[in-house]
This record gives sequence, C-alpha cells and structure tokens, in this order.
Amino acid sequence: MNNHIRTLRAERGWSQAELADMLDVSRQSVNAIETGRYDPSLPLAFAIARLFQLPIESIFTPDQESA
Repeated sequence: MNNHIRTLRAERGWSQAELADMLDVSRQSVNAIETGRYDPSLPLAFAIARLFQLPIESIFTPDQESA
C-alpha cells in the first residue's frame, strides 16, 4: 500500500516521534508505515486519517499489484 504520510507530516512540521506520540505507536512504526514496509491496521489507518483530517483514500492508495 502506498501512502502520503511523510509528506503530510512534513507539511505540518511534525517529527516521526511527534506523530508516533499522537498516534500512540512507536517511532519505528511510523517509519515503517512511511517507507511502505508495514501496512497499518484499519483502526490505525482511521486514526491517521482523523489526525490529518483527511479521508483515508487521500492518504492510502493500493499498490497496482494488490488492486
């Protein structure tokens, strides 16, 4: 799954650690999600969307292979 979390986070001036604290996850989890090594759970994806005040579909897009 592709995502725009790194860009959205940078636009707000948040570090990975700050975003992790807001989401109650580790900084390593944020890094793994941003780099595409880990797909968040559905509840975490919803929490990310709420935090950025955007629909999930504007943050996460499926890979071409899994679509």
